[in-house]
Amino acid sequence: MNFTRILGVLLLIAGTASLATGGFSYTKDSTVVKLGPLELTAKEKEQVNLPEWLGVGAIAVGGLLLVFGGRKR
Repeated sequence: MNFTRILGVLLLIAGTASLATGGFSYTKDSTVVKLGPLELTAKEKEQVNLPEWLGVGAIAVGGLLLVFGGRKR
């Protein structure tokens, strides 16, 4: 299996996961108050939404790489 086919499979998996989940979330630590040696921190949960066209595009490009990626000229 060459590099283009592996990339095609990875794009298919990423596109399918993007459509299935719709995005991802992460936790960010931020300092709220810092007064001398005392420090108050807060954890904020951030949500990143991925557009549907991104998942569909990744699936389409991955499929094209699988079909045409292994052909020799």
